Amino acid sequence: MAGSGKAHLHDPAESLLRVEDLVVEFPVGRTGLRVNAVSGISLDVLPGETLGLVGESGCGKSTTGKAIMQLPRPTSGSIVFDGNELTALRGEGIRTLRTNIQMIFQDPISSLNPRRKVRNIVMEPLNIWGIGTPEERAKRVDDVLEAVGIDPERAATSRPFQFSGGQCQRISIARALVLDPKLIICDEPVSALDVSVQAQVLNLLEDLKKAFGLTLVFIAHDLAVVKNISDRVAVMYLGKMCEVAPSGALYERPAHPYSRALLDAIPVPDPSAPANPNRLQGEVPSPVLPPSGCRFRTRCPFAQERCATEEPQLREIGNEHFVACHFPINGSGSAQPQT
Repeated sequence: MAGSGKAHLHDPAESLLRVEDLVVEFPVGRTGLRVNAVSGISLDVLPGETLGLVGESGCGKSTTGKAIMQLPRPTSGSIVFDGNELTALRGEGIRTLRTNIQMIFQDPISSLNPRRKVRNIVMEPLNIWGIGTPEERAKRVDDVLEAVGIDPERAATSRPFQFSGGQCQRISIARALVLDPKLIICDEPVSALDVSVQAQVLNLLEDLKKAFGLTLVFIAHDLAVVKNISDRVAVMYLGKMCEVAPSGALYERPAHPYSRALLDAIPVPDPSAPANPNRLQGEVPSPVLPPSGCRFRTRCPFAQERCATEEPQLREIGNEHFVACHFPINGSGSAQPQT
């Protein structure tokens, strides 16, 4: 399942963001070992598109988002944004380009300075870059706060702890929007929120995407959350890319055993429903010493000897539908060898 390849990438001239062979590793103390957080993945995002990046906790999806921002810098690989190679930029060059790439962090409250008034938090990027006159900055901040549903007058006198979690996430979104970026990386922006608030934030992101002409990378571990907001979905497992497909195709016809397991894990609101027979068994292997060949083989019901010796490559099995698996699932739900 978990493999490599670039067959799913579009023409470089079409992409706003293009990541190739991204590797991010972290040292393990003084042992000489390294955590293989991201292991040679490739992806791209078209202008105006929302790419959903999903997988279990620890699969490397958040690390991928931060590596795109160069926080931290990747171990190796290429990241091209709007024609600029980010890994080659340093100092003022990367600072300037980051104004066009913003990030919404997973924990809305801890990502905001608790000692500052909310209006000042949102205005800070404009002050740092000296954009506009004081009057123009004030109007820009008020407009953005109103766009995300926060009262500018209350924001001028209140600090983050005086708002709810959902409101703090709206403030984080306002801060990301204030510099008018081209791309926003949303790192599990609703995972800490109640279900009802999740829906409000997701609808808000959709509305803002249309109003501001945004391109989004939406990171989440919950496929139910990603379904309606994403144009395409990329599935990750243990630092590798498993499947890339249009949102509708992935949910209707998952070709990878891991993708199907994630979809089957979505809770059904029926206490009398039978237990899911396809739920994943076993533990996620260590990213320090990942399995050979296909990294999912230790938990895959279709694994065979080939899976231990040969890493699968992403191959097209349908219109814009790519899977990295030696034995992808066919329409009948059984695995079929891939030549």
